Amino acid sequence: MARTLRRNAPATERALWKLLRDRRLHGVKFRRQFPLGSYVVDFISLHHRLIVEADGPFHDSERDLERDAWLTGQGFRVLRFSNSEINGRADWRVITRVMSAVGQPPSIGV
Repeated sequence: MARTLRRNAPATERALWKLLRDRRLHGVKFRRQFPLGSYVVDFISLHHRLIVEADGPFHDSERDLERDAWLTGQGFRVLRFSNSEINGRADWRVITRVMSAVGQPPSIGV
């Protein structure tokens, strides 16, 4: 299932992946469409126990709350970004929130 999700990623997820892949943010490694329990998370840094989710138009907020509670219970932090925050590209606000979550200040050259 994770492989299928990687192949058919919406534009918002592709934009976030361009930012997070290949350790582009201060060497922080993220994995894409990673199975965790009965869920598949959009992006995860196992080292920082951080999950980054790109919420498209089909996200169910009640189910997301249940899912986030389970993920938090497993010791992960979850950052969610809406389509309007990403809007086809990951902007400075997104970068700042992710870097804050991993405990490093954002770099101007990102």
